[in-house]
Amino acid sequence: MALTDVSVLLVEDDSVFRQLLADFLIQQGAVVFEACDGDEGVVEFQSHIVDIVIADLSMPRLGGLGMLKQILKINPAIPSIVISGNNVMADVVEALRYGASDYLVKPVADLKIIEQAIEQAISPANSPEQSFDSIEFGPLDFTDRDAVMNSAASMSQDLSYQELSDNFTLLEHNAEAAKSVQQQLFPASNVHYPKAQIHYSLCKNSDVSAYFIDSTMVGDNHLIMYMAHFHPEDNRAAFGCVLLRSFVNQKLKLYRNGLSTTLVEPFNMLSYLNDRMVNSGLNLYVDIVYVALELNNFRVAIGQAGSGLRCYLRNDSGIAPLALSESLQLGTVEWNKPSMQFRTLMPNEKICIASNTSHHRNLLMKNKFDGLFYDEDLPAGGFMELEVI
Repeated sequence: MALTDVSVLLVEDDSVFRQLLADFLIQQGAVVFEACDGDEGVVEFQSHIVDIVIADLSMPRLGGLGMLKQILKINPAIPSIVISGNNVMADVVEALRYGASDYLVKPVADLKIIEQAIEQAISPANSPEQSFDSIEFGPLDFTDRDAVMNSAASMSQDLSYQELSDNFTLLEHNAEAAKSVQQQLFPASNVHYPKAQIHYSLCKNSDVSAYFIDSTMVGDNHLIMYMAHFHPEDNRAAFGCVLLRSFVNQKLKLYRNGLSTTLVEPFNMLSYLNDRMVNSGLNLYVDIVYVALELNNFRVAIGQAGSGLRCYLRNDSGIAPLALSESLQLGTVEWNKPSMQFRTLMPNEKICIASNTSHHRNLLMKNKFDGLFYDEDLPAGGFMELEVI
């Protein structure tokens, strides 16, 4: 049987569904430990050696997300799958950021999907110890160990293809669903970090924005930010946002576990993202500028793919575009490598990313940071700014 001797911790408050799923997993050969909420799940996780955790996100007392945060501290190497029954994509995205390998949406029509998700999550091919052929990383100087970890990560723990296809179809044809999903992914207009802050303004003139921004701390000393422009500019851009965020989240998980530094290496990160976009089979293409900042020495690495976005250096005298050579969009089979630039920020210097129109650059100069907003009379697009404090 496919799951012979696989130890599963199943945390689900719906007793009927929990029993149904537990019986199915046992029939497939698994050993199942059950819990009815997150608190009990943490106790069971500490009491047994398990290979994988399956948890509902919405439970009384301690929910699935809170439980994942706790078990991540106990043993971050154990993969997990979350089940969402409320279509709150923000919760799913947060679970992925905190280490979930995959997610499924209730009702689960075919329990075989869960079996396949478990097999994928615990597959030896997803283990960082697995051997891989060496890969070329371009101008950056990385060790062979990083090459192995990055190659392993590129094959591991993204959303299952069935989940990608199902959600892609939903968002492609349902404008309200696409709008709702995307709105939950955008942060406030001002995001404050311990040593830096990010401001942005992004105009959409239809229900769904073809532009997306994101940022996160990576450890105590690195900050990443990126701005992306999806093609085609339709409802599918909302799914592109989810897809891009999930890929970043998986690299964040590996970084936290000490298994990969790809997330703070724009050259390697954009190469990874291109592979994932191409292999998704969804025909989405992305202009992107990706920035990684070392906060202890203000060293910045900038990677760019496509030509629809520009990176700028801003100081008290104004803004100046950074010279980055042309590169194909992500999602292109013929894609070779991103254009790169490295520099050290001087006092009062800021890094900005903006769509390639004078209107948005003018608003940037006026410090019009309004977050995501709708205006059918303005060109779609916008800008974001990183300031060290």
